[in-house]
Amino acid sequence: MKKRLHFLLLLMAVFMTVGQGIAQEPEESAEVTLETVSDEFQEKFFEALKQKGIENYDRAINLFLECKKIDEDNPVIDHELAKCYVLNRDYINAQTYVQEAINMAPENFWYLHTLVEIVEKQGNSFDAVRAAIPYNNQVLRENLAQIYYDRQNYDNALFVLEGLKKTIAIDKLRMKLAEAKGEGNVGTGEEEIEQPAEKDENPLALYTKRIAQLIENKDFTQVGDISKEALESFPLQPYFYYTRGLALNQLSKFKEAIAIMEEGLDYLLDDQELANKFHKELANAYKALGNSSKANMYLSKIKTGS
Repeated sequence: MKKRLHFLLLLMAVFMTVGQGIAQEPEESAEVTLETVSDEFQEKFFEALKQKGIENYDRAINLFLECKKIDEDNPVIDHELAKCYVLNRDYINAQTYVQEAINMAPENFWYLHTLVEIVEKQGNSFDAVRAAIPYNNQVLRENLAQIYYDRQNYDNALFVLEGLKKTIAIDKLRMKLAEAKGEGNVGTGEEEIEQPAEKDENPLALYTKRIAQLIENKDFTQVGDISKEALESFPLQPYFYYTRGLALNQLSKFKEAIAIMEEGLDYLLDDQELANKFHKELANAYKALGNSSKANMYLSKIKTGS
């Protein structure tokens, strides 16, 4: 397995591929080299985002390509390239890069979301790209069905779900599809045009909404999976560290829960309500492991009435 590093103060996911150097103490020269590469990657990535933000897409593409030379197996870079090519109306290159991203991370919702948009912009059918991605991946197809549902393309959503192993998420989506089709607003009419608000929400808001719904439904396996996916795109958002830790606690994976939540505390600023949730779950995890001193330490950090 490769280890991913995320840069502090980065506005979106940047994971640099480094070797499996955990088992051995790295030599000093190797550490210096890694720091140098990290600085170079970070500088180019930030500049690429800047150029993209001021609509200098050609320059942004060139910089992201330079990032890719440094870290060629990073799906985040491929996805950024795809988005820049879309903005440049170069849909062929956009499709190529987003397909690369999906093949490296087939269960990422937003990579697939981008591919669907690219296919639609070209007026093509998704059938034309199925062979280029791991279409038989269960989570990928669940995500595709959800994307079609969000776009009010209910028949395609049902088609994608055919033959998939039953899960709580699929059963709930089937129920929503049945309700939607029963209302007679499938694929026609002005309602379909006038209801895109949810799909136009930013990804951060959509992740937050999806996770909150899953917590309400006590589907903690999905909470953990979606929180992990969200952290790949938003590694500075403490809420996703908390929800992943919560899910791990509920699944009795207490050591993993502690590791992810203590990491998330580094990104927590002035949100006392969220801090209390972190401290409560950390206390629960340490208590479950029999470490009462640590559990009491986190309980003492919980502030009320603030």
